[in-house]
Amino acid sequence: MKKLFIVVNVDWFFLSHRKEIAVEAQKEGFDVTIVTADTGQKDKITILGLKHINLPMSRSGQNIFQEIKTFFFLQKLYKEEKPDIVHHVGLKTILWGGLAAKITQIKGVINAISGLGTIFSQEKKSIFSSILTKILRFSHQRENLIVIFQNNEDKTLFLEHKIIQINQIEMTNGSGVDLNKYIHSVEPETGKIKIILTARMIVEKGIFILIDAAELLRSKYQDKIQFVLCGGIDDSPQAIKKEELEKHCDGEYIQWLGYRTDVLDLLKSSHIVAFPSYYKEGIPKSLIEATAIGRPIITTNSIGCKETVIDNYNGYLIPIKDSNVLAEKIELLINDKSKRQEMGGNSRALAEEKFSITDVINKHIEIYQRLSNSN
Repeated sequence: MKKLFIVVNVDWFFLSHRKEIAVEAQKEGFDVTIVTADTGQKDKITILGLKHINLPMSRSGQNIFQEIKTFFFLQKLYKEEKPDIVHHVGLKTILWGGLAAKITQIKGVINAISGLGTIFSQEKKSIFSSILTKILRFSHQRENLIVIFQNNEDKTLFLEHKIIQINQIEMTNGSGVDLNKYIHSVEPETGKIKIILTARMIVEKGIFILIDAAELLRSKYQDKIQFVLCGGIDDSPQAIKKEELEKHCDGEYIQWLGYRTDVLDLLKSSHIVAFPSYYKEGIPKSLIEATAIGRPIITTNSIGCKETVIDNYNGYLIPIKDSNVLAEKIELLINDKSKRQEMGGNSRALAEEKFSITDVINKHIEIYQRLSNSN
C-alpha cells in the first residue's frame, strides 16, 4: 500500500478544502496521513479513518526560528516515515516541505498553490522574498513533481521566476464544491436584503472596503438591508483586531458573526455575496460555494476572484479598493429582484460547468496514481 502524506498548515483548512480528496484516496487504496497543526479538530480527521500527525507551524511566519523548526520537523518526518508521495497544500508547506522532500529524496511530490499572498508582491519585494524564491526554485528542480494551480496568474509567476517547467503543471478550478450539498436555493422572500461576506478577517480580503460601501448606503437603505461579515480572527500580520472590527460593526446594520460552521445556512439566508478582495487568492472557496447556492456575486477583477464571475452574467467585477463602485453595484441589485434571481441562476449554471468537487477529486486521484506508478 502506497503511503500518501497530505501536508496542510492547519486542520480546519484541511477539513474545509481537502477532506474529500483524502477520503477518496483512502478508498483507492492509499495509506493516507494528514500532517497538519491541531487546533482542536484532530478527532474530525481521525474519525474518517485517516491518520494524523501534528505539524509545528506558525501561519504568520514572523519567527525565523519557528520556520527552521518546521523545516527540520518535516525533514526528520520524511526521512523516518518514507512516504511514497507527499502532497503539500499552501505556500508555507510547499516552501519547507518541498525542500525537505528534495533533501530526503521523496519519490513523488505534489505542490498545490492555493494563493500566493504577498511573496511575489511588487510593493513588498525584499531580500527575504528573494531567498524564498531561490528555495522554491531549488526544491522544484526534480523529477516526479507536479504543481497544481488554480489560476493562470499564479502559474505565469512561477514560470517567469523559473521555479517550474511547463511539464510540471496541472490546473484545477479551485477546491470544488459538492453540488449535491450546496444546491440551488432561492433567496428569502421576507426580511431585510442581506449582503454577506465570508472570509478570514484580513485587511486584504476587502473587509473595510465593504464596510465603507455599507456606510455609503446607510442613510438611504438602513431599514431595508443588512451587511453580514462571517469569519474568524486570523493570526497573520494582516489580520484585523477584534476591537477594530467591533468598532465598525454595530451588530444590526453591519454584523460581524465571527467564525461559523453554518456557512451553508448563512448563504441560503442571503441575497447578495460581496467579496472585494485584493489578496492574491487561488480561487476563493467562499465564492465557489456562492455560485453553487445561486447568488449574484460582486467581487474584484483580481487574481482568483475573477475566475468566479462573468461580468454582468452572474455578478459584477469591480476595481480593487473602490468602495464607491462596490456601493453602486450593491444598490443596483438591492433594487432589482429579477436581476438578482437571473444572476443567481447563472451562478448555479457556472458552478455546474466549472466547480464540481467531483472533477477536483478525480484530477487529484489521477495525479496520485500517475506518481505512484512512476515510482
